[in-house]
Amino acid sequence: MPELPEVEAVRRSLIELVAGQRITDVTVGWPKIIKSPEQYEQFQDALKGQTIHDVDRKGKFLIFLLDDYCLVSHLRMEGNYSLHKQEDPVDKHTHVVFHFSDGMELRYRDVRKFGTMHLFAKGSEWTVPPLSKLGPEPFSDEFTLEYFKGKLSNTERVIKAVLLDQSIVTGLGNIYVDEVLFRSGIHPERKSRTLTDQEILILREQAASTLKESINAGGSSVNTYMNSHGQSGTYQNELKVYGRKDQECYRCGAAVQKIKVAGRGTHFCPNCQKIANY
Repeated sequence: MPELPEVEAVRRSLIELVAGQRITDVTVGWPKIIKSPEQYEQFQDALKGQTIHDVDRKGKFLIFLLDDYCLVSHLRMEGNYSLHKQEDPVDKHTHVVFHFSDGMELRYRDVRKFGTMHLFAKGSEWTVPPLSKLGPEPFSDEFTLEYFKGKLSNTERVIKAVLLDQSIVTGLGNIYVDEVLFRSGIHPERKSRTLTDQEILILREQAASTLKESINAGGSSVNTYMNSHGQSGTYQNELKVYGRKDQECYRCGAAVQKIKVAGRGTHFCPNCQKIANY
């Protein structure tokens, strides 16, 4: 699943491709992707004549800013956008097509059909789900040390589960949670309430710095991820534990282990990320 750095790379590429484009029509081949309005025909009708002015982002959500509406899009596992000429063959996994006045088309392709699109009146998108349920991003002003400490101290959950909770901190997914915990020296099964003030400070700093480094590298191209230019990221070459089961830890030489935590495959170094008895 694309996480914050990958979605940011998609956002930047989309701005270059579609800012200023006027939508003349919308083709919806898989209506279940459209979550609001309830009738996908209303989605199609509302977008006709709208111009895309900008593309914003919150966590893993893309936000297309139009004349009168905001289109909130989540790529889920394998969703992606690409620009095509009208005469280009349409892939069988293309489920939504935005037709532009210049003859070009923005196509949404999603092999698993897990992606979602919500259309809201401009200005209301932050007051209703899904955006209203999101916590702050790791490098936002709202993600203060006091806020983070409060969230960690009031739960019995392990730290990996908390970091994956988008209502607490948004943008971190399985890849970057594993990396952040390794860089912080914290075991993924550690109870969140047992973290010291110093560990929380380090964890907060590493969450922000890890995501920023990945954004600068265009994200991690794991599985099928590419931006809307069809370009891959390079941060997968910097990953220290994720996807490295049984390989030597870069820091200490111990074998990286993989276990299941919070229902997700989890990579960690048992030597660098020891779990104590609390």
